[in-house]
Amino acid sequence: MALLSNSRSAGPSTNILLGTVVLIVVAVASSENTKTVEFNVKPGGVVQTFSQKIKDHECSFTYASQGGTNEQWQMSVGLSDDDRLLSCSVWRPQGKSYLFFTQFKGEITGSKMEFASAYSQSAVGGQKDVPLKEEEYIVGDSSVTHREGKFRAELSKLTMIARTKHDEL
Repeated sequence: MALLSNSRSAGPSTNILLGTVVLIVVAVASSENTKTVEFNVKPGGVVQTFSQKIKDHECSFTYASQGGTNEQWQMSVGLSDDDRLLSCSVWRPQGKSYLFFTQFKGEITGSKMEFASAYSQSAVGGQKDVPLKEEEYIVGDSSVTHREGKFRAELSKLTMIARTKHDEL
């Protein structure tokens, strides 16, 4: 039984609920189970990857973008105290990115994706998250990627929650 569905069937109220779940997962985790770091998203059309590990789990963001200059982004990785849920969010804190993304892929290694959503604008300064259209990206077992020919080159936030492969004693 899946903990959460992906956003393809989610309406606005479901997205609010799922966003709250992400915050709860991060808030419930102890400080040693959370990490938020800044990184530069660089234009130039070259494929770049940024990743962070927390314990035995890794979240990565791979992309290629064009236009403008470097933008400051953040990646937040959180592991629940029981090590069963891993959340990873990648976003531009200023809201909307001015870069044109030719591709993107968010991946959580060694875990099964329970929920993923991508946004053209992240909430900031009274603005709301603006989700991509469902046909613009694909949610797989461990990743979320742009859909070739459908993705409109706008990305400002990516949110993923995965169930870890946790062994019982």
